[in-house]
Amino acid sequence: MKTSDQNCNLEFDVDKIDVFVFRTPADPPVQTSFGIMRDRPAVLLRVRDRDGAEGWGEIWCNFPVVGAEHRGRLAATYLPPIACGRRWASPQACMNELTRQFAVLAIQSGEPGPLQQIVAGLDVAIWDLLARKAGLPLWKLLDAEQGDEPPVIPVYASGLNPTCPEKLVAQKLSEGYQAFKLKVGFGEGRDQANLKAIREVIGPHVPFMVDANQAWTVEEAILAGRSMAGYDLGWLEEPIRADSSASEWARLGREQPLKLAGGENLSGTEQFVAFAENPGITVVQPDVGKWGGFSGCVMVGKATLERKKLFCPHWLGAGVGLAASLHLKAAVGGPGYVEVDANPNPLRDIFAAPVFQLKDGSVRLTNAPGLGIRPDVQACRELLVWQS
Repeated sequence: MKTSDQNCNLEFDVDKIDVFVFRTPADPPVQTSFGIMRDRPAVLLRVRDRDGAEGWGEIWCNFPVVGAEHRGRLAATYLPPIACGRRWASPQACMNELTRQFAVLAIQSGEPGPLQQIVAGLDVAIWDLLARKAGLPLWKLLDAEQGDEPPVIPVYASGLNPTCPEKLVAQKLSEGYQAFKLKVGFGEGRDQANLKAIREVIGPHVPFMVDANQAWTVEEAILAGRSMAGYDLGWLEEPIRADSSASEWARLGREQPLKLAGGENLSGTEQFVAFAENPGITVVQPDVGKWGGFSGCVMVGKATLERKKLFCPHWLGAGVGLAASLHLKAAVGGPGYVEVDANPNPLRDIFAAPVFQLKDGSVRLTNAPGLGIRPDVQACRELLVWQS
């Protein structure tokens, strides 16, 4: 990772960590092949240093349904004793030390995922703090080779439920979206009907992807990929379990025609690099609030581009994580998209303001310091369910 100034000081201290847990009803509920989200949660972190400067991060918390409160309490309990009250050489050093100290706890508790997620959220907040103090947009701090012109990031409308998705697609087309991703894995008849209905709305040339959320066996995924071949799909995301073997992913890539995408459920640089090197994989999709934060995911993005694969950050949450995903894509560069949930979510819209302004299928970032946002907790006070 090359910072925008070779003399830029990445040292920092953490004086205080505040945790906020929010919930709002999901209307409509978000359907996946393995479960339904009936409300939209968010866990935000606010980090302050001894000078009073602050930075914001977000922890992935969609599942299980009680996961937001649990991760909020984990963050409030386990992050401050290690992160606070000392000087750190860099965000990477902090992430590495937290990961090292949590290793045995992760085994003992059986919860490596939630612990990785609270570290990821903290890493995002620390990078935001550093960029604010430097007076630089985060995309600029993360990559020395960026010019001064704010980057434009293509996005796609995601979370398209299997119930009349063409209606939501028509609405999103009118709002300026120019790429879409449908959830599949609800039976061949229903999936095919939805594919046909959406193609009729968007026409033959608009980018269109599908996400099966680990719905199938390899054999089922091969048949599904072949059956969807006529819809000119950009990729088929997580058709099989994320922990399937490298040989199973490679076989799936050989025996059906669609490009394969995944990565939101991976963790660790080694896992991501191996995934990107798999001949069956075309698209790599880390989730900045689920593993690694910026310290991990920027390296994954660069490794992905080096292997001539497409880097498309995954995000289905609130606004801080969305802003972070846009800055992550900007810092890594290359072709590809950032995911934006198409469903109503005030926790996304309020917390991502003013960075999220869609035009012609893309979002233009700004030169505002850090993530370019300042989450308005008071505006969502009625949705706050817990805070440290």
